Amino acid sequence: MDKPELLAPAGSFEKAKTAFLYGADAVYMGTSKLSLRSRVNTSDDKLVKTIEYAHSINKKVYAALNIYARDNMYEEVKKQAQILNEAKVDGIIVSDGGVLETLKEFAPDVDLHISTQSNIVGYHAGNFWHKNGAKRIVIARELNKEEIKDLMENKPEDLEVEMFIHGAICYAYSGRCHLSDFLASRCGNLGDCAQSCRWAYNLYLEEKNNPGNLMPIKEDEHGTYILSSKDLCLIKELPEIVEMGVDSLKIEGRLKTEYYLATVINTYRNAIDDYLKNPKEYDYTKYLKELEKTKTRGLTTFYFNDKNNKDFQEYKGKQYNPDYEFGGKILNSTSENCYIIEIRNRLQLGDTLELLIPGKLEPEIFKIEKMWDTETKEPVPHVNPGKEGQTVILEIPYKAEKGWILRRKK
Repeated sequence: MDKPELLAPAGSFEKAKTAFLYGADAVYMGTSKLSLRSRVNTSDDKLVKTIEYAHSINKKVYAALNIYARDNMYEEVKKQAQILNEAKVDGIIVSDGGVLETLKEFAPDVDLHISTQSNIVGYHAGNFWHKNGAKRIVIARELNKEEIKDLMENKPEDLEVEMFIHGAICYAYSGRCHLSDFLASRCGNLGDCAQSCRWAYNLYLEEKNNPGNLMPIKEDEHGTYILSSKDLCLIKELPEIVEMGVDSLKIEGRLKTEYYLATVINTYRNAIDDYLKNPKEYDYTKYLKELEKTKTRGLTTFYFNDKNNKDFQEYKGKQYNPDYEFGGKILNSTSENCYIIEIRNRLQLGDTLELLIPGKLEPEIFKIEKMWDTETKEPVPHVNPGKEGQTVILEIPYKAEKGWILRRKK
């Protein structure tokens, strides 16, 4: 049984470092202009810096160049291809056949990965992309386990398969959505999605013989999130996926915080490693308990177990976790048990914090007993994140390292 790659999102160099620290084997990032997350595109310099850093610690970086390109974009495609080829990126994620052909010419040394947006739902499509130069395919989220098994058994032996195991699900088929373009003039297929499926909507009933007389249909005080889906979570199904031989297990979320990344990546890292060490003792509930601490929506297995599953719509539209939040990030130590923390939410004496330790599933839990102002070194009872980069000196009764994440219990 081969060990699958754990692939994590990274919206920045700092997020990539956090992902690697907490166990990701590889990260995927946007290019400066041509990925499907325009709000988190990474400058060319930062992308190259991330690639160099990853290679220095024997990790990988894949760059997303997965827009559906208009003809006037191809000069930029060529430019990005040359930059990525020179930087020795480990793979380029692509959707568009024209972009694929351009990459083969201008980034000839880089592996090509076919994006989930290309709707790959079977080995016939996989064979097509393989014949056209693809090293890897990212299969559609819509596949169930029988279809994935069939694909794995019939694909070309040297064609790698990547699949999503955790994160947001797009309202549209394989993410090819026009809703944002229609409602907000922001094209999701060009990386500028306004996430219109997550908005609250009001519904109205119109009597056919009395057009224009709209009667509101009440759901609750927030309207209804009729288009919003739950988040994918396949932690229970992880053993089946590993046994299938899927090459890469992908977490969604380039817009997510370092706290989210640390929790989710660390959980799946432990789950994969534990299963491979002792398959008979795999207990998904302890991993799910950790994942529940970061969820902002309900969780679903989508179609993996059942094509008729209807339990994947998020009617409440929740975008927060009522029990936990990002506490802070350790920058460095000042003395034994004292650390400079970059805070992300209000901290005060008596708060319960959880220290997320890379490679260990269960966090270390403690209460804040002492804090000091970073500049004056005077004791403080609380601190607020009033400005970017706000810090405080915090006493932690455990040995900690730079980059470790703190979770705050509300």
